[in-house]
Formats: sequence, C-alpha cells, structure tokens
Amino acid sequence: MRYSLASLLRRGLARNVGWTPAWRDAAPRAAYDVIVVGGGGHGLATAYYLARNHDVGKVAVLERGWIGSGNTGRNTTIVRSNYLLDANARFYEHGMKLWEGLSRELNFNVMFSQRGVINLAHSKPQMDGFARRGNAMRLNGIDAELLDREAVREKVPELDFSEAARFPIHGGLLQPRGGTARHDAVVWGYARAADRLGVDIIQDCEVTGFQMQGERVVGVHTSRGDIAAGRVGLAVAGHTGQVAALAGLRLPIESHLLQACVSEPLKPLVDTVVTFGAGHFYLSQSDRGGLVFGGDLDGYNSYAQRGNLGMIEHVVAAGVSMMPCLSRTRLLRHWAGVMDMSMDGSPIIGASPLDGLYLNCGWCYGGFKATPASGWVFAHTLAEGAPHALNQAFTLDRFAEGRCLDEKGAGPVPGAH
Repeated sequence: MRYSLASLLRRGLARNVGWTPAWRDAAPRAAYDVIVVGGGGHGLATAYYLARNHDVGKVAVLERGWIGSGNTGRNTTIVRSNYLLDANARFYEHGMKLWEGLSRELNFNVMFSQRGVINLAHSKPQMDGFARRGNAMRLNGIDAELLDREAVREKVPELDFSEAARFPIHGGLLQPRGGTARHDAVVWGYARAADRLGVDIIQDCEVTGFQMQGERVVGVHTSRGDIAAGRVGLAVAGHTGQVAALAGLRLPIESHLLQACVSEPLKPLVDTVVTFGAGHFYLSQSDRGGLVFGGDLDGYNSYAQRGNLGMIEHVVAAGVSMMPCLSRTRLLRHWAGVMDMSMDGSPIIGASPLDGLYLNCGWCYGGFKATPASGWVFAHTLAEGAPHALNQAFTLDRFAEGRCLDEKGAGPVPGAH
C-alpha cells in the first residue's frame, strides 16, 4: 500500500490510528512442518526462504520478545565478504549477492549502501598479509583492491597520516562492494515478506523445553503451550547455549558481550567503512550523521545486553589513535549484543546430535552480514535434512574431526584479545 505525504502527515498527527500492520500477529497452531526458534534476521530469513525456495507450507517463527529485539537491533550494520578461507569466502559472497538484490526481492528498502570496507595496514608484513587475502578473495570471484598509503589518504583523509602517528598507515585492503545496511529494515522486510508467504510470526512465545520421542525432537514446549513440529531449527544467536541446554546439549560456543557506540550527529566525515589494523576497531557514519563504531569483546561471559566503561575506554583509545579528530566528538549512546562465539571463529549450521533439531549459531563477528546467506542455507538444511553445498564445512562434527575453520582477521575469538 502506498501513502501520499499528506496521508502520512494526517496519520502521524492522529497518533498513527488506522495503520495496516506490516505482518500478522499470529497465534500458535497445534503443529507445523518446521519451527524456527528466534525472530531476528537469521530466523526470519530462514522462514522466508523455507516458504519461497522450498514451498514448505506450515512454518512458524517463535520469538520470546518482539521481532528484532536481539542482536539484529544491536550491531554495527557492516556487510562484507572479505574472507580468506574458501568455505567462508564462498558463503559470505553468496550473501553479498543476495544483499545486492535484497530490497527488490523483499519489496522493502533495507538501505543497503555499498560504500566500501577498508582494512588498514600499519606494517609491511601486514600489507603482505592483506595481499594474500586479497588474492584469495579474487580467486573466489570477490572484489579486492590493495591500496597504498596515498590511495588510503585520498579515500579517508581524516586518518592519522602524520609523522608522529603511533601506528603509521602503510596502506590497506579495500572491498568496494562492502558497506552497510539498516538492521531494523532487514528484520521488517523479511518479516513482512515471510508473512505474505503464510509464515506464522509468533511473538511473546518463549521456548521452555522440547518434546521428545526417544532421541528425536518432535516439537517444543512454550510459554503459549505445546507445539508439534516435523523439524525445529534454533536461530537464537547468543542464547543458543541456553536453549540447546533444554534439550540436554552442550555446544562448543561461548556467549560474550560485544559493545558498540554511536556519536552525536556530525556533518559528513567518513563515506566508507574503515577498520583499524593495530587493534580491533571499526567505524562508519550513519545516514543520520552519527559515527557508529565498536571493538573488542568485553572479555567475560554474560547475557546482560549492556557493557562496561572499561571497554568503551579501550575502544575510544583505538579510535582516537586511528582518527584523532574523534577526540572532539561526544558519545551519544552505547549498547551490547550477546555474541555466540565458536571456538574457531566460524559458524555452525547443520544438524544437532538429536534427530529433528538443527543449529544455526556460533556467528562470532559475522552474524548481521550473514543474514541472507544464513537464511538461504539453513532453510535448505531444514527442508532437505542435509546441508547445502555452502554450509557443508560448517557442521558441528568438524570440531570432533579436526576440520576447524580458523579464519584469521575475521575478528578475535575468546582469549585472543
């Protein structure tokens, strides 16, 4: 439905009375073909592709809070596919291609901005490492450009190029097709599109246990009653350990806090995403002018969705070292997301040890950017009972078999910072 400007103003002044909901507030049925636990980007994308790609007729998304109340609304919106290892590179590049057509696919503007992602290098060995990664990316059909010092200066002149710089800038690795997207728009777009394909989106519905027949999961117990299912998929990010424990599973993941911050609105300063090569810090500027940035994990296990001032000090110090003019800006707010950190820095997407229960977790720093690809392959896995070619390397049994995907440079894992 389209609204004129005058209509929008009238509705706004009337306290938005009469708006048509973007998706149904569904009540749970007794049974579904597939239940997806988690109403964030990954869960909604999975449900959408189950209905769109695989014609699964009865799909439900169960969310204990409201749609997008978890990590999807608590991240720094960066999208990239600049990974070194083949399995990760191919997976995230598939996601990048989906991002590029996502607004048209969902008929909803997700505000995907391909402003580029630059990783700074502060030494010759680091430049050599970026050359290696860039070559690996290009072998996988991913765009990559190795920039010298002057090329970086031309793109981001506000960085510290002085002779007194503590971390001299030697150059950087650019992925021009990387960028940002509006996190809540992604959730709303997938929710509306999934609803229009018949998916039941059920909010305020917490999973409290699993219905079992022997070693097979056949449904869930929830705060709104028992619901049977042919298959159940978990897409609950940092709370995967808690929910999996309800089925007696212990997984090789830890839940950590990752803080992010936004500054007061400023005039246009940075028109790309830039990451610090001497510490874990990354920065972009939102459409409203705020500088959005983040850094390391807080370093302790928590589900609190709030951080501490010590890590803010650490992050700000890295930011000022990279771009000294940041010292004159005021911090508007900060928040924390609950990160499910796998032991090798790569995700887990596939079957659990229990028949009928499937896992989508261990996203570390790759969660938001992976949203479309995650939904695509998890939907395939749930519909077919077997992994897609793009998530065959991400199965849980890789840890027992020694097939770890240790993706250096994707962000620190627990104990690495």
